[in-house]
Amino acid sequence: QMEKPNIAIIGAGMSGMICARNLKDAGYDPIVFEKSRGVGGRMATRRTSDGLQFDHGAQYVTAKNKQFQSFIDRAASAGYAANWEFDGKNTFVGSPSMNSMLGSISKDISLQLNQEIKSVDKTENGWALSSESKKKIFDIVVLALPAPQIINLIGKNNSLSQIICGIEMAPCLTLMAAFTSDEDTPFITCSEVNDDLAWIAQDSAKPRRSREITCWVAQAGDDWSRRYLEYDKDEIARILTPMLCERLGINSRGLLYSSAHRWRYSKVIVPLGRSYISDDSVTLYLGGDWATGARVEAAWESGTAIARDILKRVE
Repeated sequence: QMEKPNIAIIGAGMSGMICARNLKDAGYDPIVFEKSRGVGGRMATRRTSDGLQFDHGAQYVTAKNKQFQSFIDRAASAGYAANWEFDGKNTFVGSPSMNSMLGSISKDISLQLNQEIKSVDKTENGWALSSESKKKIFDIVVLALPAPQIINLIGKNNSLSQIICGIEMAPCLTLMAAFTSDEDTPFITCSEVNDDLAWIAQDSAKPRRSREITCWVAQAGDDWSRRYLEYDKDEIARILTPMLCERLGINSRGLLYSSAHRWRYSKVIVPLGRSYISDDSVTLYLGGDWATGARVEAAWESGTAIARDILKRVE
């Protein structure tokens, strides 16, 4: 029996975390590095100092795959997910916030939050991960990040970069806004794919959210997001807020909070077409929702497939 390889996973979104969970359950101890301060990636929740919260990334989750459905069912029975029905659509959301859905898989995983890995380099003894302060060597590395960020880490000349450089991801600019709750509003969600505001949702209407203040999340369409991508975030919020008020038919007098978030790589437009890729030595794996499609389920499938391949090869 060879010694267990030490495994690093970069990215604590759905694909990285489900990969880590499967490896941990098989007796390995992967370390997950994440540059932000919490798990979830684009299954994100913004909390403000006055106790407001907004799911400002993925809005809900649906399942086509039976195994993914049973993952959601397990999360729901443990209290980490809840059923959200709107406009005749049956979906699931994290509970009490979107990133809670990963709470069901993140306990006892070795997590290094606020740890930005700057480069990943092949050495004689394995892969060197460099952060601000130190360098660590790992036998196997999984990059569970948006494809363009992976290219920045491994360099444009890496043969895997050549394969994924054709993957296209669209940005998304998101507005989070809260109003006093005495306003009547025309809908809970509104989806107009070609509109400047392509998606609007009353976030506080989701299950197990506070209803005291009405919180909205509005996501700009692809064209609008591309056009305003490099604008200052405060400026983006200043432009989007009156657009949202107009769509809701309410006065901005009741506005209590408004801010914007820039998702530079929000959703894949041209995917890879398979659930992951690995290098010739099969010690570097790349995956994420960009592998097969713009859905949380695609990220889950990618991370699950990577873990399965690692276990098959090591054992």
